[in-house]
Amino acid sequence: MPDRDLPEDLVLPLATGEPWWYWSGGRPAVDFVNTQRERWRRGVETLITPADLSAWLVQAHVMDEPAAVSQAVLAQARDLREAIDALLVATIEDRAAPVAAVTLVDDWLVFAGVRPQLVPDAAGGVPRLTERAAADSPRRALGMIALDAATMLGTEQRSRVRICASETCSGRFFDRSPAGRRRWCSMRTCGNEAKARRHRQRLRKTFH
Repeated sequence: MPDRDLPEDLVLPLATGEPWWYWSGGRPAVDFVNTQRERWRRGVETLITPADLSAWLVQAHVMDEPAAVSQAVLAQARDLREAIDALLVATIEDRAAPVAAVTLVDDWLVFAGVRPQLVPDAAGGVPRLTERAAADSPRRALGMIALDAATMLGTEQRSRVRICASETCSGRFFDRSPAGRRRWCSMRTCGNEAKARRHRQRLRKTFH
């Protein structure tokens, strides 16, 4: 469901954004950026409430189960999203990365790190190295989003980031096609629409 599929009569701001999430970004950091819909026109926010963010993180498979999210974390998550998008767009446009955006994403990486813990094994008391439970699961999940963004934009993988070529879609995506020439966020929607539009143009030229 790319950006162009939002109804014209959509009542804004939304009460909840969950019905309007889509998952064609190809990786968590890009899907996260796409929670801001219609960047080309109305700028529709779909992370409306703390519950929205909690649900999105679960559906993105970066958090195991819903957890309480504060308004402050929701605001910080939106800031992280926009920083990732700023880096993504700068990469596509071959511009220098905004320093503030780099710093903000980097600040989140600390939450993505492992937290080792040595505990006695329940059976025989033998020490066992495990990982501590995250003190703040939503922050940990957002740290994983930041790590995914850093891996994508801070390595040669950056050459695969794209913005949908449709004039009526601002969907971002990571191009996993073998040739690296994918143009549409979804061939089934934006790609097919572009093909149909070219076909209509050819017909008009033929009969006029």
